[in-house]
Amino acid sequence: MGKRKIVVALGGNAILSEDASAAAQQQALKHTAEFLVQFIENGDDLIISHGNGPQVGNLLLQQEAANSEKNPAMPLDTCVAMTQGSIGYWLQNAMNDVLTERQLEKEVVSLVTQVVVDEKDPAFEKPTKPIGPFLTKEEAEKEMSHSNAVFKEDAGRGWRKVVPSPKPISIKEHKVINQLVNSGVVTITVGGGGIPVVQKENKVQGVEAVIDKDFASQKLAELVKADLLVILTGVDNVFVNYNTPEQKKLERVSVKEMKQYMEEDQFAAGSMLPKVEAAIQFVEGYPEGKAIITSLENIQGVLTEEGGTIITVMD
Repeated sequence: MGKRKIVVALGGNAILSEDASAAAQQQALKHTAEFLVQFIENGDDLIISHGNGPQVGNLLLQQEAANSEKNPAMPLDTCVAMTQGSIGYWLQNAMNDVLTERQLEKEVVSLVTQVVVDEKDPAFEKPTKPIGPFLTKEEAEKEMSHSNAVFKEDAGRGWRKVVPSPKPISIKEHKVINQLVNSGVVTITVGGGGIPVVQKENKVQGVEAVIDKDFASQKLAELVKADLLVILTGVDNVFVNYNTPEQKKLERVSVKEMKQYMEEDQFAAGSMLPKVEAAIQFVEGYPEGKAIITSLENIQGVLTEEGGTIITVMD
């Protein structure tokens, strides 16, 4: 198999466990880097994107707790930029450490990235993107009673704050990203889905939103003409009829089949559905590419394209 250009989308929840300390997140990313380096050992060019839902939510809580006239809380787009920087810094160092351990010479860079959205996107009227820690119903109701925040139940795991999640139109820095990866630089980018901005004449302006990292990764993969978009999740494969006697593992699936499963409501809106939608949009927008949804631990299967759920435009 020849050299490939690969975009790997890493979930924010894979970075943060129960321990929200910097040390714990750095340790988690070292573990992650040990798997991702397999792509480099395989000779592939690698672009890494990552989520930031838990991290940006925690940062917002810190900002609100310290908010005062002399030290005002930072807006959401700036908090996204801050978590892009911190997670990118940790992941860049983790990748460098593992590359050094394996005696691989490769440059790694993290890039603060702006993602253009439409200011008229209906998502601004209907916040749906969960961020921050899980709360009980009582804790969420208490938060809503003294703020303008909206909390919703998230996939049976608790209540989380929700914010607007507009769809990406373009990646402001995609040409620079392509130059970096074509030069052999491992590039960490569109962190947390990217900093959401709208185009105002010849300027960009940040907006209060969080972009889904899977859709941002899909748009980036399309713009840089990636051979493969890998969306990492907690399971090796996508399933239909999940947790029933008719449960079925999906291995090689066409866009047509996946759309049929979507019409049957096979995928949970808060978890697998956006990953499936992003995978479909990528292969429809760039039919030469493939998308794979799988787990971090199944990277070896991705290398051979024999593992995970592989989605292509053809039957």
